[in-house]
Amino acid sequence: MPKRIQTPTGDNAWQVTGHAEVRALLADTRLGRSHPDPANAARSSESALFGGPLGDFDTEPADHARMRALLQPHFSARRMAALGDRVDALTAELLDGLAGQSQPADLVQLLAVPLPVLVICELLGVPYADRDQFRAWSLAAADTTDRARSEQGLADLYDYGTRLVALKRGEPGDDVISRLLAVDGVTDPEIAGLAMSLLFAGHETTVVQIGFGALLLLTNPDQRQAMAENPDLIPNAVEEMLRAPDKSVTGIPRYAREDLEIDGTLVRAGDLVLLDIGAANHDPAVFPDPERFDITRRTAAHVSFGHGGHYCVGAPLARLELRSVFSGLVTRFPTMRPAIPLADLRIRQDVLTGGLVELPVAW
Repeated sequence: MPKRIQTPTGDNAWQVTGHAEVRALLADTRLGRSHPDPANAARSSESALFGGPLGDFDTEPADHARMRALLQPHFSARRMAALGDRVDALTAELLDGLAGQSQPADLVQLLAVPLPVLVICELLGVPYADRDQFRAWSLAAADTTDRARSEQGLADLYDYGTRLVALKRGEPGDDVISRLLAVDGVTDPEIAGLAMSLLFAGHETTVVQIGFGALLLLTNPDQRQAMAENPDLIPNAVEEMLRAPDKSVTGIPRYAREDLEIDGTLVRAGDLVLLDIGAANHDPAVFPDPERFDITRRTAAHVSFGHGGHYCVGAPLARLELRSVFSGLVTRFPTMRPAIPLADLRIRQDVLTGGLVELPVAW
């Protein structure tokens, strides 16, 4: 049953935590990201990106379907298979670099950050030399406490995308932006927006997941040993890493497009509904003993990538990177361990994606 809560911005919202309800509502077209009166809509945070309404209420379903149709081909099984060797090579280079570092070394800065950034740069045709700039803009855009900073970060990302599109129009390459430019009827501003959405979502969430996944492995040596002895467990282990962290603070924001009932509770059109992915992934009715990290668990039902029409387009890429990282990590660093007490680890509290500030390790 949804719970009435107050968000950090002081607005009222419905929070949904049960797995069955969250999964169903993720695919329910009666909920959306837009609002008929965005200026007066309830907010979940001060993030310009994810704290309030996005998009045009009248055209959201069609706009969303168009966006997915444009992006889906770039994350097909064929394209991901072709990218696999390159991801493995980039991972190996980073692990070589890590092995040469003095100890303790920060796994976040040496592995979790650079791999997704390198991969998304290659995919989009973005210069890796710009990484510090666009990562700073991404973190600013994800700020949940300072709306002005978040809006500026989002504007900086879009301006950067606009410049990239202009550059690619003159000098196309073998990348997503160039391929989108070849599609009839797609405008340059549209491509800039799509590209920057991919740039943000395609690296920041995977950075966070690598950090949390590594921490789970390092604190569960029996599970790490099982992965090392049986590489066939790695795909399922990655799914458990996606499920296990309780990352949600309040939940993914949606707005009711019409009056609807959620588990017997009437939710009015325009109400803010927060779908708590972390709580859903820890629902004991679906995941017995949910706090236990178990790489042999049946994890197919986790909702970390969403469900239905809002299922993450980039999920195949994230899985590709995570499998490569953790396959290499358990093989190359069988004795790796956290180098500081777990109580001293810090989680980012002011950005949408959360994630570890650092993860000092030794081996």
